[in-house]
Amino acid sequence: MTRIDASDAAADTLVGGPRRGRVRRPGVPLPLLLPALVGLAFLLLPLVALLVRAPWHTLPDQLTSAEVWQALRLSLVSATAATAVSLVLGVPLAWLLARTDFPGRGFVRALVTLPLVLPPVVGGVALLLALGRNGVVGRWLDSWFGITLPFTTAGVVVAEAFVAMPFLVISVEGTLRAADPRYEEAATTLGASRFTAFRRVTLPLIAPGVAAGAVLAWARALGEFGATITFAGNFPGRTQTMPLAVYLALQNDPAAAIALSLVLLAVSIAVLAGLRDRWMTAS
Repeated sequence: MTRIDASDAAADTLVGGPRRGRVRRPGVPLPLLLPALVGLAFLLLPLVALLVRAPWHTLPDQLTSAEVWQALRLSLVSATAATAVSLVLGVPLAWLLARTDFPGRGFVRALVTLPLVLPPVVGGVALLLALGRNGVVGRWLDSWFGITLPFTTAGVVVAEAFVAMPFLVISVEGTLRAADPRYEEAATTLGASRFTAFRRVTLPLIAPGVAAGAVLAWARALGEFGATITFAGNFPGRTQTMPLAVYLALQNDPAAAIALSLVLLAVSIAVLAGLRDRWMTAS
């Protein structure tokens, strides 16, 4: 018997039998467990309070009103349109940041992620200065094409896309960096153009990352408030999305605000559940 075999036999004797290859996990240290539980309670307590204080007996009447369905329909349509804009513009931008090397790439990446940390109201003011009737670009859109974006449904889509696209760009860029570029290079050596290689090879490889980024962008667009109310206003049926309806109802009818919040909570839970089941399940 070798020395290694003797050591294994001694270890089996100490544990009372042959080891089965399963390592026993150590306990969680108390200095880590207590803050973790407090943090979990901090995140869950507001949601539990929302469910506890919900007006369940009047909830059907609250949710069947025309104003609620109008705001919900506008929120779903505008968030979906903003996600489509983010996909068309954000996926090529993510590819540019991940696959090419150009001067100032780090600065461009910082600018792309700036809306993540920029206060949404500031983003709305910036959009007004850029795309407003007298804005840097908006004046030319108005005089040349007769297009006016502020305080319109299209303005809601623009504001939501502005704050949501960075989520998609970051997700897709990370997926592109993790994907093996040799497949794309092999396709180009076989005669395919870089766009054909991206469309036929790279895009199918990064499809889960694109889908996850699209879901995150859609959820962010659905909950957008500050940039929307600043750039598009709060006009029922035209620019009043669900978050704006919640804010308005909270001032006059708190029960209606809670009911609207429950709708957004249910949509958010459904989005996260779908994202986890399809793209984030651990192997």
